Amino acid sequence: MKPCYVAILPLLMALVMPAAAVELQPASGTDAVKTAAAEPAKAAGAKAENRAVNLNTADMAELETLHGVGPKTAQAIIDFRDSQGGFTSPDQLLAIKGIGEKTLAKMRDQIVVQ
Repeated sequence: MKPCYVAILPLLMALVMPAAAVELQPASGTDAVKTAAAEPAKAAGAKAENRAVNLNTADMAELETLHGVGPKTAQAIIDFRDSQGGFTSPDQLLAIKGIGEKTLAKMRDQIVVQ
């Protein structure tokens, strides 16, 4: 096996299995280098953070961490907030296209209105 394959294979495995740490053994026999796909793991765990998002101050990136909220819905939340002067209740999210009872129930513990 060529030395370049020895270096590339663990990196490819890290992309396929981001939660698993991959140990890379250099061909020269020196110290092993441990790598983990930390960024994909963070991205996957970002939606599961326990930090509550304030609907009245959150930017698009923060809103997209909520369950069921993508870029279009995040922008719709911001547009609603700007036009209505802010949220007074999480239930007001039901007025936004793409957010129904089920989606609101799943994100209710992730949001606050202050």
